Amino acid sequence: MLEVIYDKIKEIASEKGISIYKIEKDLDLGNGAISKWNVSSPSAITLKSIANYLNVRLEQLLEE
Repeated sequence: MLEVIYDKIKEIASEKGISIYKIEKDLDLGNGAISKWNVSSPSAITLKSIANYLNVRLEQLLEE
């Protein structure tokens, strides 16, 4: 499930021409924070912030 979240964020960001680094910088996340979600879970608040930033529903980030 964790890899799915990371891969989905990466896929959506790529489609929108936004780098993972830019998301992390704009949302004041630590450098490399999103890539670490392959092995640890992000908070619901952080996921919601990313969904808002990418202008998608939170559910889209959680879909397989």
